[in-house]
Amino acid sequence: MGILKLKPSGKDYIWGGRRLADEYGKEIQGGILAETWELSCHPDGPSYITNGSDAGKTLRQYIEENGREVLGTNCARFEDFPILVKFIDAQDNLSIQVHPDNAYALEHEGQYGKTEMWYVMDADEGAFLYHGFEREISREEFAKRIEEDTLLEVLHKVPVQKGDVLFIEAGTIHAIGKGILVAEIQQNSNVTYRVYDYGRVGKDGKKRELHVDKALDVTKRAPVSKDGSHYPHIADCGYFTVDKLNLDGTTMEKMSGRVTDASFLSILVLDGRGSISCGDETVEYKKGDSIFLPAGSGAYTVEGVCDALVTTIRAEA
Repeated sequence: MGILKLKPSGKDYIWGGRRLADEYGKEIQGGILAETWELSCHPDGPSYITNGSDAGKTLRQYIEENGREVLGTNCARFEDFPILVKFIDAQDNLSIQVHPDNAYALEHEGQYGKTEMWYVMDADEGAFLYHGFEREISREEFAKRIEEDTLLEVLHKVPVQKGDVLFIEAGTIHAIGKGILVAEIQQNSNVTYRVYDYGRVGKDGKKRELHVDKALDVTKRAPVSKDGSHYPHIADCGYFTVDKLNLDGTTMEKMSGRVTDASFLSILVLDGRGSISCGDETVEYKKGDSIFLPAGSGAYTVEGVCDALVTTIRAEA
């Protein structure tokens, strides 16, 4: 089936910077590159195959031509490709936002809801994220604080540093703060309800749209409870399972595994360089690369020096 190297679609949202272009070699149109969608079948930003006989095709085209078997049996419960993997460079604060669950999103938006996880790749000194509320609030207080621009007073602020992981269930209010570089694994969705945006204006000179009524419908208004159920993974839910791969070139020089018929395998390279072998094929990887191994690919080996996130889809609980 082959090892697929992917090229992302880029997004020039107003809060983005240049690190993904300058440090990770991502293509940039203009002066800002806020996000790159590294593993995506979403129509708003597909990823493209760059190697082998399928070079130039979108990942969605590859799946359509080769059949859903390349996703694995664990993906049969999803109507569409289940996940979306991104790099995010927040030079400025992102809007305060919330994502709906599947039921609400399918009814109102015609696509999946969004549960996601963040892996902090880098963070400026003093950088922080918003994740849930400091205390439980009523729907009425939530609406009033949005209207009066006092919402930040009741949000839970989380200082972060490189290597931190946050799991954000659908319905959890959240935002990435400025000076943070993030790898995000999420459901395959582009539904975001903004409730506060620092008064910023978009490219059209108008304030960006807020989605207050829908946010009031879907937001969980209690503090986020700590959950240790992801162990031994860094994130694990019905939509994705994420593991950290670290090869230091000495104590750990290589890692071997097997891609079964149950799930495809995604490798997102955060740092380093080396090679990935599967069957009789070997491809080189470097910092910032996104690799896709179809379900049923069999034994594979990763060699070199790297930090990477490895994502699969597990069986339904």
